[in-house]
Amino acid sequence: MSENTLPAAGLRIGHVRGVTLTKWRRIWDERFRDPIVVEEVPDAAQLDGLRAGTLDMCFVRLPIDREGLHAIPLYEEQMVVWTSKEHLFAAADEVSMADLASEETVLNELDDTALDRVLAGVAVLVVPMSIARGASRRDLVYRPVTDADPSPIALAWRQGDENPLLEEFVGVVRGRSADSSRTQQERAASGSKPAPARPRSRDKRNQPRKPRRGH
Repeated sequence: MSENTLPAAGLRIGHVRGVTLTKWRRIWDERFRDPIVVEEVPDAAQLDGLRAGTLDMCFVRLPIDREGLHAIPLYEEQMVVWTSKEHLFAAADEVSMADLASEETVLNELDDTALDRVLAGVAVLVVPMSIARGASRRDLVYRPVTDADPSPIALAWRQGDENPLLEEFVGVVRGRSADSSRTQQERAASGSKPAPARPRSRDKRNQPRKPRRGH
């Protein structure tokens, strides 16, 4: 089965580098039988799968061309500057845009060539914090850029797509409870499994007390 192929019903969800779906996938698996397939997509091609129909939804970095798409903003990421350990910025706790202006080469596109130039000390790289943190490069360091515009993350999908699982996944991402009326109606329409009931804890106040032993 290929990366974009799903059995019967399900969702194909893309995400740009730095977005983590672990929590949402766990909640989805607890509530639904419908499978999801997740794949990372390049920032430069983040809308290609939606336009081509090979993805049902995608976590994207704003701004985007929203024509024909729904997009709900989710959160914003702090920007950081990624440098070699020998760079002057490595000794600072944070940097500013004015500090970056003094650099001869400031890169914004992450690839192997950019990382090689950063490691060589001839350039610095500005990226969202999740990307630098997730890379776990011990030969590089990153520092927050205090006054840089943040990088907004949104969830996008095609307008006119009537797959009921789309709204279900939006509900998961937005924190909608499994017991909400909207979720129950959409689940009934899609044939998805209900969320398993949580076992109730025993109320000790209604339990008979054990007789005390004599002293």
